[in-house]
Amino acid sequence: MSEAVRHSHARAVVIGGSMAGMLAAAAVKDQVGSVEIIECHDVPEGPGPRVGVPQAVHIHLLQSGGVDALEELLPGVIDQLAASGAHRIPVTTNMIIYSPEGWYRRWRRATHRLMTASRDLTDHVVREQVLKEPHVNVRTRSRAIGLLGDGRRVTGVRIRTSGEGEGEGERETELRADLVIDASGRASRMPQWLAELGIGGLAEDRVDSGLVYASRMYRAPVPTHGWPVVSVYADPRLPEPASAGGILPIEGDRWHVGLMGAPGGQPTRDADAFEPFARTLRHPIIADLLARAEPLTDVSITHSTANRRHYYERLRTWPEGLVALGDSVAAFNPMYGQGLSVIAQGALALRELARGGLVPGLSRRAQRAIARPVEAAWALTVGQDIHFATTTGKNPRFTDRLLQRYVNRLSLTATGSFRTATALTDVLALHAPPTSLVRPGVLLSALVGPLRPQLEGPQFTPEELRLLDGVRERS
Repeated sequence: MSEAVRHSHARAVVIGGSMAGMLAAAAVKDQVGSVEIIECHDVPEGPGPRVGVPQAVHIHLLQSGGVDALEELLPGVIDQLAASGAHRIPVTTNMIIYSPEGWYRRWRRATHRLMTASRDLTDHVVREQVLKEPHVNVRTRSRAIGLLGDGRRVTGVRIRTSGEGEGEGERETELRADLVIDASGRASRMPQWLAELGIGGLAEDRVDSGLVYASRMYRAPVPTHGWPVVSVYADPRLPEPASAGGILPIEGDRWHVGLMGAPGGQPTRDADAFEPFARTLRHPIIADLLARAEPLTDVSITHSTANRRHYYERLRTWPEGLVALGDSVAAFNPMYGQGLSVIAQGALALRELARGGLVPGLSRRAQRAIARPVEAAWALTVGQDIHFATTTGKNPRFTDRLLQRYVNRLSLTATGSFRTATALTDVLALHAPPTSLVRPGVLLSALVGPLRPQLEGPQFTPEELRLLDGVRERS
């Protein structure tokens, strides 16, 4: 096509109605006349669980870079999340973090803010914002089974829809579109669909630490407004199986608790073993807090913690009218909390490019732009996971080990240096690329080392200690 498609006549089809699908719709809704979201399951009206999202029972958060991207896509959504009970967590002011190099300080000056909430609440607030647009529609009980078009241009999707009434069978139809966005997640069939269009040579990476992730909800023993995030990180240098854990304050005065363990030391579904497992971490702080809390749910387990990536941006040919976003491009070990933020940043990149209309070359440019936040998160997560003894898919090279020693030095320095802590959190929050850690100022701070002595234990505020003491007295 020689000119942009007129937005009033253009149609976008989004495959998948989860977070990636909703943000994909938000990215293009102002540039097209209609957006049709294809979703396998029914969509809940409120902040309830959505079928087909098993990972929703596990910890989710938005890094600062994701918070900013989400607000750009849907102005006002962050305030709406907060009004609905989500927590704004100042970094590192309201964070108790035990890194392999020691306890991080809770600096009074916050550099970034996390958002913590249940996945169900986050999905609901975002979904409500997106679907209030009259030209954005969800077609439920429908599954995309193939692409229309050829290797040069995708012109729509073939879908299979289940009947709503008893005895009604399935029917297949073709849905034409000027832009198809695959946001179907880890179950994406995009590699097969591309092969059917004659596009081969797709590179894929899979790096799996073998970690098992166990999650459980608790009634917090204290009001959670203003309560800190608590994290105990795994240390890959230790001889025993890696383990980690975290507590996130979420809506309803609840704690969302996640525990992780590598082969040889994995958590199980046994509710009676959940808190004892927390006590085996490098520090018992999580177990000590859970001893004062009330469990609200059973233990949920996932083995889907592998980092997996498709390098769509590297293909020699890419059809017009097709974009992939979210977990269908790359999925990450959830221990690092990067997934939702990468999706939001990718959707924002798509929106910025789509402002010029559905012009030739948009799809390839968008795929390359979506790959940039993926690459940053990939470097962070894989750069850590490859150092666990249980990891498969990639072994650390000499340069990886050298880089890890430098990052360890930065982490040690960050325990007593606000400047270094800020440099690290800039990267972890997806506000700065990993290469920013080798700026002259950061290199110098790593050489000097921590400016303050290390903390001997977790840094609770006097008010937090009073609250915890009150719980102890009542029990």
